[in-house]
Amino acid sequence: MFNFLTSLSTFEFVIIGILCTALVFATTIVLNRAFNKALINKYKANLQNSTVVCASEYKNFSSLDEAREQGIYNRLNVASALSNSRYRVVNSNLEVLWDTYYIDDGRTLINSNILQIFKKARTISEFNKQTGNIETATPIYNKNNEIIGVLIGNIDQSDVKEILTYINEISFALHLILITFVFVILFIDFYVINRRFNKKLNVVNDIAQGHTDKRLSEKGVYEYRRFAKDFNKILDTASQVDDSRSEFVSNVSHELKTPITSIKVLADSLNTGEDFPIEVYKEFMSDIVSEIDRESKIIEDLLALVRMDKSASALNITAVNMNEMLELVLKRLQPIAKKKNIEVLFESFRPVIAQIDEVKMTRVMTNLVENAIKYNDNNGWVHVSLNADHQYFYVKVEDSGMGIPKESQSKVFDRFYRVDKARSRQTGGTGLGLSIVKSIILMHHGTIKLHSEEDVGTVFTLRVPINYVEQ
Repeated sequence: MFNFLTSLSTFEFVIIGILCTALVFATTIVLNRAFNKALINKYKANLQNSTVVCASEYKNFSSLDEAREQGIYNRLNVASALSNSRYRVVNSNLEVLWDTYYIDDGRTLINSNILQIFKKARTISEFNKQTGNIETATPIYNKNNEIIGVLIGNIDQSDVKEILTYINEISFALHLILITFVFVILFIDFYVINRRFNKKLNVVNDIAQGHTDKRLSEKGVYEYRRFAKDFNKILDTASQVDDSRSEFVSNVSHELKTPITSIKVLADSLNTGEDFPIEVYKEFMSDIVSEIDRESKIIEDLLALVRMDKSASALNITAVNMNEMLELVLKRLQPIAKKKNIEVLFESFRPVIAQIDEVKMTRVMTNLVENAIKYNDNNGWVHVSLNADHQYFYVKVEDSGMGIPKESQSKVFDRFYRVDKARSRQTGGTGLGLSIVKSIILMHHGTIKLHSEEDVGTVFTLRVPINYVEQ
């Protein structure tokens, strides 16, 4: 129960519900006020028209007394009954001569509107918010176009209040209907979204329990599709890493076992044999040394990979002449190149002094050039170039070898990955070399890129800062 109350969906439901309720209230209040204002204006206009029309009948007479004698007040009583309004006639002495409601007859009525009309001779209409009373006052002219009085028209405030109360009741009912509708829609949406989300959570729970073959459905709203896609991608990547690791363990086990088996066979042959010539002993011992070197290379790569995994792996930064370092690397690898009659060329565009870890960077250059030689065709070529600008130095290693398939190019830097597994075993590869290379380049805050075409060749391009900056 507590988890339900603290869930993001419940929080969103409450927040959206509050916002929608506030919006409904605000909208209906604005509409209610607008409607009330329009209704009041309509009542004011109707009252003003009827009052002006009634006052215009006095133009047929010379005085208020003459109009009274001619029965004009009877017509005022009829107009009052038909429009449900009240009319009062006030003379220039501010005395009420006639009240259709028979309340103010004979009384003195002091009203700012009446005084203003006698001065400026204009019609005045207003609405009193406190009492809800609508009043119109207009001048009465005689047949000589002289102001002889003021006609005041009023709409009964009880009628106006009754209409406004009715409108407010309708508005309140609309409030309830709209809010109920909003919450019903929100509840349905909340139920549907939570049902879908719970299904995904159940799949995630199954995966957490060990069913790693399951995947989330990439359907539904955009956020869920994006979440499911990224989550499935993580699982796929983890699965690939596990598969690669399992394959790597199998390969390394084989690689480690093979030299040991060969050494044992050679040693047993020497122990069980009798009177072997010295040449045979030397040949067997040479083979044993080769197998030991092979075993040492595998172990060395494994240990290097472990060291690269440690975030605290320190770099021994010194100023290194890159031209001399590359020349030394190529010189060491010349014997391997000569066995396959591969031409190794070095092109330096300028002297480069860089702040690097010389041991680790030497390993990078050795791995790249050695791979370019090993996975090359006989009578091929390897081209190494060095260049620099004010910020970075660039090393490019090109070869005329077999190339890397397009589908494998994005994986060659992954640990445990080997493009040609059979050929890698023949050349002594463990699938760790390029992973180590990339780790070292990243430690130097550099980048490494690959471009390759099958049966054409491969190009590795390194970009490394000349001046090392601790980050």
